[in-house]
Amino acid sequence: MPSDVLEAPARAHPLWKPRRLLITPSAFGWPQGEAMAERAAALGAEVVRLKADRLTGLPDTYRDAKTTMAVVVASPSRRKPQPIPPSADWRFDLAEGCPAHCSYCYLAGSLAGPPIIRAYANLPEILAALPPLLGQGQVTSRNAARAAEGTTYEGSCYTDPLGIEHITGSLAETIRFFGAWEAEAQFRFTTKYDSIGPLLDLPHHRRTRIRFSINARGAERFEGGAPRVRNRLRAMRQAALAGYRIGLTVAPILNLPDWREAYDALLAECAIALDSAGDPDLTVELITHRFTEGSRGVLQGWYPGSELEMDPEQRSRKLTKFGSAKYVFPKALMADLRRELEASVARHLPQARVLYFT
Repeated sequence: MPSDVLEAPARAHPLWKPRRLLITPSAFGWPQGEAMAERAAALGAEVVRLKADRLTGLPDTYRDAKTTMAVVVASPSRRKPQPIPPSADWRFDLAEGCPAHCSYCYLAGSLAGPPIIRAYANLPEILAALPPLLGQGQVTSRNAARAAEGTTYEGSCYTDPLGIEHITGSLAETIRFFGAWEAEAQFRFTTKYDSIGPLLDLPHHRRTRIRFSINARGAERFEGGAPRVRNRLRAMRQAALAGYRIGLTVAPILNLPDWREAYDALLAECAIALDSAGDPDLTVELITHRFTEGSRGVLQGWYPGSELEMDPEQRSRKLTKFGSAKYVFPKALMADLRRELEASVARHLPQARVLYFT
C-alpha cells in the first residue's frame, strides 16, 4: 500500500491561468462578471470586452480553446434546473467546460463547439431558481434510501467548479447560499482539483457535499492538467476535517491490467486519508468508462496519441433512454467490476454508502 497519502505534496498543483478572457457587456454589468475579469487580468490574462452579447472570435484549435474563458450571462433556459439521475434531484450550472486535459473527458460528447470555459456572471439569478424546487425530484427527495440527504442540487455536471474557482468565486458563493438556507437541501459538486483552502472556513453548515473524483494511479496518465490523486486525497481530508460531507466519485473505472489490485489500493488510500477525520457521511459513486461514437471521434482528435482503449469491438453497445448508442464494458466484466469494487468499499470504508454502480 502506498505510504505517501498524508505526506506533504512534493509540488503544489498550479492554478489554471487563462491566456484570454472574453466578457460580454451583459456579463460585465454583473458584479460577479466584473470581478472575474479583474481576477483573470491579475493572473496575466488578456481581457477582451466584447461589443455585443454574442460570443465572437472563438478559437478554432483545441490548444487555444482550452486556454480561453468566456464570461457570459446564463439565459432563462440555461438557468432552469434539470433532473440529473442517478446523482441528484436537480442540476444547475455555474459554468461549462473544464481546464483539465483528461483523454476520457465526457464533456467531449456533451458540449458542442470549441472546448472553451463559459462562466456565468448572473449567479444570483441562477441560485434564485433553486428554492422553488425544494421537496421535489425523484432521486433523493422522494427516495426513502436517500431521503436523509434532502433535496439535492448538483453543481458540476458540465464543469469542475473548483478548478476555476480562483477566477469565478461562484463556488464559495453557492456554498454560503446553501449554508444560510435553513432547509432540507444539499449542494453537491465533484472535483479533481485540490485548491480547497479558500473553502475550508466557509459557513457551509454541512449542507455541501464535496465529491472527489479519484482513480487508480495507473489511470493518472489519462488525466493531464489535473492534480495527482494523492493531492486530491489530502484535499479530501482537509475538507472532512472542516466538517464538509464527503463523496468519492470513482470514475471512470478502467479495465487496467491490474484493476482489482489497483482499485483496492485506491480505496485503501481513501481510508487512510479519512482516518480520524470526523464524520464525513461518506458516499461512493462507482462509474465505469463508456463512450459514444461522437465522443470517441472528438477525443481522438483532441488526444491523438492517447493509449486509452476506445475500441467498439471490445465493448457492448447499449441504447440510452434517448435512443442514442453508447459503448460500455461487456456484461461479464461489468459484473466482475461491480462485485470487486463494492467488496473493496465494504472492506476499507465500511461506513460508506454506495449510491450506485453504473
